[in-house]
Amino acid sequence: MPPIGAVRQVALSAGRDLDATLAFWQDVLGTSVHARYDPPGIAFIMAGAVRLFFADGVPPGTVYLDIAGLEAFHAEAKAAGVPFTAQPALVHRDTEGRFGPAGESEWMAFLKDPAGNTIGLVERLAPERD
Repeated sequence: MPPIGAVRQVALSAGRDLDATLAFWQDVLGTSVHARYDPPGIAFIMAGAVRLFFADGVPPGTVYLDIAGLEAFHAEAKAAGVPFTAQPALVHRDTEGRFGPAGESEWMAFLKDPAGNTIGLVERLAPERD
């Protein structure tokens, strides 16, 4: 069997209001809509080389996105009224280098978009930065 390649696309719920969901991703997370098709009311946002596909009828999902400056983003977004389900916290010290350079720590914060998708924001920090 051939090996699996990189992730190409992730499907996320658009909820009943595609405009509100896309506005959240644009205004809060700073993304831009790559393509939108009305009808049928679907849209795509690029996260690096991965397409995020938004459509009604898709159950809410969870996506983890890399971010630089997680603490600063959290403070700014929270001050602007963005509700977080979990504030930035250390989730893993990668002492063995299993997920990146050995010794880095992985910090995450979580929030939800209007469609109920969970967004995990992930920052990896070198030992001297955490």
